[in-house]
Amino acid sequence: MLDRRQVIKASLVTLAASTGVARPTMAAAAKSNATGESSPENWVDDSTGHRIVRLSSEPGTKALYFNQNGYTPEGDILIVHSPSGISGINLATREQKPILERPNIKLLFTGRKTRRVYFTKLQPGGTDSDAEATPDKPLTIEAVDVDSGEVSDVATITRGSIASINCDETLLLGSFAEREFSLQPGSKGRDSKTGQTKYAATGPDGKPLSYADAKEVRMDDRLEAKIPMEMFTVDVANGEVKTVHRATDWLNHLQFSPTDPNLIMFCHEGPWHKVDRIWTIRTDGSDLTKIHTRMMNMEIAGHEFFAPDGKKIWYDLQTPRGEDFWLASYDQETGKRQWFHLQRNEWSVHFNVAPDESVFAGDGGNEDMVAHAPDGKWIYLFKPMPIPDVAGIKARNAADLVSPGYLDAEKLVNMEGHDYRLEPNITFTPDMKGIVFSSNMHGDPHVYMVLIDRP
Repeated sequence: MLDRRQVIKASLVTLAASTGVARPTMAAAAKSNATGESSPENWVDDSTGHRIVRLSSEPGTKALYFNQNGYTPEGDILIVHSPSGISGINLATREQKPILERPNIKLLFTGRKTRRVYFTKLQPGGTDSDAEATPDKPLTIEAVDVDSGEVSDVATITRGSIASINCDETLLLGSFAEREFSLQPGSKGRDSKTGQTKYAATGPDGKPLSYADAKEVRMDDRLEAKIPMEMFTVDVANGEVKTVHRATDWLNHLQFSPTDPNLIMFCHEGPWHKVDRIWTIRTDGSDLTKIHTRMMNMEIAGHEFFAPDGKKIWYDLQTPRGEDFWLASYDQETGKRQWFHLQRNEWSVHFNVAPDESVFAGDGGNEDMVAHAPDGKWIYLFKPMPIPDVAGIKARNAADLVSPGYLDAEKLVNMEGHDYRLEPNITFTPDMKGIVFSSNMHGDPHVYMVLIDRP
């Protein structure tokens, strides 16, 4: 009798024969990578039975960071950053078209209200880290219309960088530090394929640390520098800059609520087990709120993101770090908390939630990352499974306690060939039929989509 995997494989062979779509094997993919050939356009993953489509046609194309909006308000176009500038991918036709052919720019985000894409200029040959304003080098934020290609100036700042825009596109959000700090002294630069800093450091024994541990050392150096910082908003209508919050903590991961134009979430950056990371604040500087309080040594919480309706904040929680894994949420209206448990191999660099919040996705991670997962290189789909009260009998204070559960995981994409120094940055498509991610699994970075339903 055929087992489930054999049945799936047999049906995929039939499907491939009937559609004429080739299904490259992992060996073929490895050969493509080694010879520099372009990645396949369309295949079914032998390991999972799910179809994967390459959305980008220009090598080197990447999607936005996982908590930045990359979709037009109508949900028809995915905005990506390509070596030639800004492109739009039509999710119905899967065709990539240039929106702005200007290579030296940093793509910021897509508006939630208008069909405008925001970006800043870079110096020739510059990297994203160069998109920082100084008094002698102001930074202009511009926007391009997805349909007409018309470019307009939005605002100019004289110091700092821009990280987010609010839901009604009236305020930009940014931060600046009073002095520069190099995360990698004597910088070894950035990896050309991943865009990540080439972290290096030695441990107490004088031996070189792994990439992940070296990054922790450099992050701690930056935290302990206690550089005065300021978070600010910029009024799009008149360019007025207002200070929201000042601190000597390292302020990072700034993001506006997707539904409340005056609510900001940000983090205290640094080694996660050392900082109180997740915070919210109003644009007028009021109601500064810590979202999660550590209860044990080495407990960490981070890579926070808003639910689509803006009510819940979701985050990666580990109790303690690298040992026990949860996807946790905090409801800002009720104060209620949910924790969904994951297995070690299911931990992901980033998680994300579907538009209707019925399912989640994770992009996995390699063995050198915090979970040290022996088999963690997968794109996952997660179904939340709450744990009910036994026999319907509730504790008297049940409403005040964390609601537990676990995530039922399904593997969607085998990421064996992916270098995780390039973060996949998963997002659900607005119609919830696919999950979009960036990958270098076949050499050059491209943007892909895995279909949630099997063929």
